[in-house]
Amino acid sequence: MTDNKLKNALADNELQRGIWLTLGSMAAAELASKTGFDWCLIDAEHGPNGLAQIQGQLMALAGSDTQTVIRVPVGQDWVLKQVLDLGAQNILVPLVHTAEQARQIVAATRYPPNGTRGMGATLARASGYGSTPDYAKTADKNICVMVQVESVEAAENIDGIANTEGVDVVFIGPADLSADMGFPGQYRHPDVLVEIERLTTRILAAGKTVGVVWFDPDHAREAVAQGARFVGLGSETSTLMAGLRQLSELDLS
Repeated sequence: MTDNKLKNALADNELQRGIWLTLGSMAAAELASKTGFDWCLIDAEHGPNGLAQIQGQLMALAGSDTQTVIRVPVGQDWVLKQVLDLGAQNILVPLVHTAEQARQIVAATRYPPNGTRGMGATLARASGYGSTPDYAKTADKNICVMVQVESVEAAENIDGIANTEGVDVVFIGPADLSADMGFPGQYRHPDVLVEIERLTTRILAAGKTVGVVWFDPDHAREAVAQGARFVGLGSETSTLMAGLRQLSELDLS
């Protein structure tokens, strides 16, 4: 199994910048892989990405220097198993509220005796359809587990979540966190920013990588200054919309 370059880079505290893929488009994924991002995230939580679309985009991104992250819709064992068998190495799980949830997610990404992942990858894309005979022996160390902290409950349990063995990245979700704190849509509310800074401090204290997404460059720089290293800078959807709008408003007089 190929060593996980993204996991290794984050372990070395290297800044890794990426973009969300939400259109379910192989062409958009391939295009994004040629623009210099360290990673592209295929969003199956809010994007129209089923297993077939995820597999197609994994194939489109294969062979590029850009690493792929899959955000699953939920952190259930059977969902994680299917995505891992497609060949994903980097998994982002939304709405993780407790350390127990984090432990269950990690277990679902590990083969027995270290976890509960089913032994079905021999016939799947993950093992090169059986051409990588030692896949099951090498897979565990190359899976990067990322969990999203985006609720008041999760914030209260941050130390337990961040200190869960096998969790590599704790991703702070400003949108859902601000809503759960009583400030829907106010991602930059002073109380939200204070909580994000506190969470960042606790995650770093646990020796884990901090992840976040900000569509504003200044906000992203602020997150990096605080210690974030897995940083989302936007999406192909918003970038396309902005580019098309700018083109449509071009002054030709």
